Amino acid sequence: MSEIVAGKIAPNFELPTDGDGLFRLSEHAGKAIVLYFYPKDDTPGCTAEAIAFTGLADRFAAANALIVGISPDSPKSHDRFKAKYELSVVLAADAEKEISKLYGVWVKKSRYGREYMGVDRTTFLIGPDSTVAQVWRKVKVKGHAEEVLQAAVELS
Repeated sequence: MSEIVAGKIAPNFELPTDGDGLFRLSEHAGKAIVLYFYPKDDTPGCTAEAIAFTGLADRFAAANALIVGISPDSPKSHDRFKAKYELSVVLAADAEKEISKLYGVWVKKSRYGREYMGVDRTTFLIGPDSTVAQVWRKVKVKGHAEEVLQAAVELS
């Protein structure tokens, strides 16, 4: 599996979402897609990121961009997370980590000297032509949603 980088076609996938939905990347051709991979619902960094994207959702929509958060959490966990923080972004459930692996974000991590597998916070901006326009790896949450919005506006 080659690394997903700008200029390559984004691999298609489908995942269950909050609200008993189903997200298929292929159904959104012609629209920019912000795929942001995050480790876990209702943790400080992931909550701040989801709130930031939600706060800019209208501006992303004006740029013809859809925001989709992806984590290994279940659709029911996503439902609770969205309700607790009044989130408006789509949250997709990658419980089997297949899409996280496909996109190269399921990686070995280390914390307090302990190694484990987890999601590397990463965002992909996919253009209306299904080509990856930009990739942000090892994302720092503060200011990230604004940076992605700027790129989405430039893409539209």
